[in-house]
Amino acid sequence: MATEVGGAGLLLVAVVVALLWANSPWSGEYESLWATEASFSVGDADLSMDLGHWVSDGLMALFFFVIGLEVRYELSVGELTQRRRIAIPVVAAVGGMAVPALLYLMIAPGGAAANGWGVVIGTDTAFMLGALAVVGPRFATQLRIFLLALTVIDDIVAVSVIGLVYSDAVRVLPLIAIFVLCAVAVLLSRRGVWRATPYVAVVLALWLATVQAGLHASIAGMVGGLLVPAYAPVREAVEKAARSFRAFRQSPMADVGLSARIGLQRAVSVNERLQTVLHPWTSYVVVPLFALANAGVDLRGGVLGEALSSPVTWAVIVGLVLGKPLGVGVSAVAGARLGLGRLPQGVSPEHVFGGAALSGIGFTVSLLIARLAFDDETLRDQAIVGVLLAALIATVLGWLLFRAAAVLRGQEDADLPRVLDRPVDPDVDHIRGPRDAPLTLVEYGDFECPFCARSTGVARELRERFGDDLRYVFRHLPLPDVHPHAELAAHAAVAADAQERFWEMHDLLFAHQDELQYEDVAGYAADIGLDVERFLRDLDDERTAARVRADVTSAEASGARGTPTFFVGGRRHIGPYDAETLARELQASAPAPP
Repeated sequence: MATEVGGAGLLLVAVVVALLWANSPWSGEYESLWATEASFSVGDADLSMDLGHWVSDGLMALFFFVIGLEVRYELSVGELTQRRRIAIPVVAAVGGMAVPALLYLMIAPGGAAANGWGVVIGTDTAFMLGALAVVGPRFATQLRIFLLALTVIDDIVAVSVIGLVYSDAVRVLPLIAIFVLCAVAVLLSRRGVWRATPYVAVVLALWLATVQAGLHASIAGMVGGLLVPAYAPVREAVEKAARSFRAFRQSPMADVGLSARIGLQRAVSVNERLQTVLHPWTSYVVVPLFALANAGVDLRGGVLGEALSSPVTWAVIVGLVLGKPLGVGVSAVAGARLGLGRLPQGVSPEHVFGGAALSGIGFTVSLLIARLAFDDETLRDQAIVGVLLAALIATVLGWLLFRAAAVLRGQEDADLPRVLDRPVDPDVDHIRGPRDAPLTLVEYGDFECPFCARSTGVARELRERFGDDLRYVFRHLPLPDVHPHAELAAHAAVAADAQERFWEMHDLLFAHQDELQYEDVAGYAADIGLDVERFLRDLDDERTAARVRADVTSAEASGARGTPTFFVGGRRHIGPYDAETLARELQASAPAPP
């Protein structure tokens, strides 16, 4: 249940239940259930919709709110912060919407059927990722990141289409209220409000205003999510949270516990906290409930036969099953070859086409647009049948493409390397502990990274625990984009190593992360008794820079992208890097006794 397969599995179960129910002797109860009116009244104010609309316009707004949160996070601190990372997903997303829409209009070119072109532009992120976990490569982290970046663009456009093309006539006063509420959310963000409650209240009011304005509620969800700030954890906030937690451990009193809880909350952005709380609800409740309410098409009485002979059904199938792989795959590969950007490391063109095939699972967004695009129930049912068949065919096509890539090209993984590229060399690497110890822990670190500073304590604890059975290796991975003094600090450590004082400089640099200017590192050299003139010459020597570059190159080849990154027994560690977790991994990597 904690995996994407679990969420996709529940969605699939909901589809099967809806189809069986709608085609059973109790199909009347299915229709009457979703037609049941439900209302909320406060004084003279009343909001009334049937259950089907409460799901589509109410709960699905929550779904799009979570999508908006994810988009804001990716734009602020995630995969979409750098142009070289976003260029190819943007090109692929545009191709993956334009080509399916054109194919749809070629097959269903006129009349009411043409209104359904929006059905084929969307991708169901949850279903697609669940299918990727089942039929994709054994390790597909990099492909998953690429597809997520692509669906971010896809979702933004799909929601815009829903709002601009498939909404009712817009009323002016609620529209003004929407702009005011957006301004309030921006003000909350600018003032650094960290509690979730004010943002939730604004988004609820935004949803009400959107419904009253005649726009589809998905607009409120997406816009509301985009307005909730996301940021990387700040070192000071993390340190304060840690001190509060230690205080509670020493004095477990209610007020101290409350302070610790507040400190932990403030250390993490409200965006991430809301995602953590809401994501399970949208994956395991909202989306399956939406499928239950919308996938139930009565196929009796020749409906299935009519659908299979309908241009609408085949327009949807061709648009999703053929248009998505062509649009996404060709656009991504062509964009990479034209130099617009690069495919993620570890992702081949074959993997891109396999993922593009899975993006033909339009499901949630496609079903929603089908309900909005067609007033004619017959056309609506034909489009829904097309969406369901396309999801099945796209999954099988994706499996075939991934299988072909594995069998014919040996491309079994679509992930970063997991094995340490350059084995530990005692004559080159910085090592603490016996050079021939049976256990090896390698860390790629950055002297200005606050989390690397914390991990030095973890390494110390592990050395105390394993003694002479552990050798700890430090390799340099300065991240100058976020830590402007990291390269100078790495050069200073290598220059100190030339006088056999690496670890003394290492400890000083981490102890003074806020003081890493040129004059600072020169002072540290004097503090640990180095020949300062020689140290300064070595600091600017090309051989020092080459030594740091060699570590950065090995990090790239080993799949290390951030700091700290650990390798246990030569394999990249994925997950928490606290002392207990790393100790278990080290024990598991121990060579078997003779």
